[in-house]
Amino acid sequence: MNDSIYDLAVIGAGPAGMMAALRAAECGANVVLLEKNSAPGAKLLMTGKERCNITNAETDVREFAAAFGKSGKFLLGALYNFGVTDTIDFFHDNNLPTKTERGGRVFPVSDKAKDVRDLLLRLIKQRGIKLMTGCRIDTVEHRDKSVTGIVLDNDIEISADAYLITTGGLSYPKTGSTGDGYIWAKRMGHTVIKPEPALTPLVMKEPWIQDLEGLSLKNVRISVYQKNKKLDDRFGEALFTGFGLSGPIILDMSKSIGQILKNGMTHISIDFKPALEHDKLDKRLLRDIEEFSNKEIKNILPGLLPRKLIPIILEMWGIDPDKQGNSVTKDERKALRLLLKDFPMTVKNLLGFNKAVITTGGVSLKEIDPKTMRSKIIDNLYFAGEILDLDGPTGGYNLQVCWSTGYLAGESIAENTANMK
Repeated sequence: MNDSIYDLAVIGAGPAGMMAALRAAECGANVVLLEKNSAPGAKLLMTGKERCNITNAETDVREFAAAFGKSGKFLLGALYNFGVTDTIDFFHDNNLPTKTERGGRVFPVSDKAKDVRDLLLRLIKQRGIKLMTGCRIDTVEHRDKSVTGIVLDNDIEISADAYLITTGGLSYPKTGSTGDGYIWAKRMGHTVIKPEPALTPLVMKEPWIQDLEGLSLKNVRISVYQKNKKLDDRFGEALFTGFGLSGPIILDMSKSIGQILKNGMTHISIDFKPALEHDKLDKRLLRDIEEFSNKEIKNILPGLLPRKLIPIILEMWGIDPDKQGNSVTKDERKALRLLLKDFPMTVKNLLGFNKAVITTGGVSLKEIDPKTMRSKIIDNLYFAGEILDLDGPTGGYNLQVCWSTGYLAGESIAENTANMK
């Protein structure tokens, strides 16, 4: 049976889908929003550790796009149309004030992702958008260069003038991101760049890693090596987990580390004291050891390192923890200095899609019009959000992609369908 005919059918009620539906409805389109979960925004509720890192405060469009590497050029049109300032204004105008934290991360003042999701749902209701939850799509039917309809698993058919796929990637599959959109895109002739986990923690080989679980590192430099060649590095914050490493700089490097791992064994090095060159660090070590010369070395190191890390450092250093400071030789001090500047670990693998913040890969950008988000293969099909082959660093960049591409798609579809009438 045919449910009814709409101007736009949006598949996937995540941030991109909800923003697209809202903008299209605001422009006068009759919109249906389809979500297979019992409620929209399941992944949105998890973002920013349930605080929702709405965007990043980098307001220079070209600088923002540059964070996405070569693919960033594709985003320029969407960002100029609805960028960071527009996003912040959107939430402010709808009574959700924001605040900006370190690294330009923008959060709701309430620190609640639920407030972001609830605001979007309230607007969806106000703008007369038909929201259908718990509906699983059996097929997206197409003929020649057009989508002809959507058939749900209960045999209900949805017909629309235009269709927008915003089903996300493969990260956090328990939220419903199971790659359905990739399948439909391929069937309609689109190229899908192999999806892989991005912004994901690392699993390390060292057995002692579990002893450091919960240890947060600030202002460290982490470098990635393969065959003694440095291939990547970052400065900032990291976090030891029960299986390896996480935190902002690890997540940002995970994509490149995943590629490096394909070529063999990969190591990382942690510089715990990046602000101190070797000679200055040596003077600092000498000063501390001389000042507390009658203390055991295990009781001198807390001035330099977190207590949780000290037993590991002592074991790798090969020094008796009870050795007094006045007994530490110049060569032993050198060995400690080298360890503090080059703490080695071996990467086992990436943790995978279950813990990946986003997915790298997706529908090829070459097949999407960046001015409208419309498919270059299927005339009435559009894409927005994480399903696209776009991924940026942590800090709100990827959610901004959802807001910007969703807004542009919704606006473009509404204008196009209005012109057809």
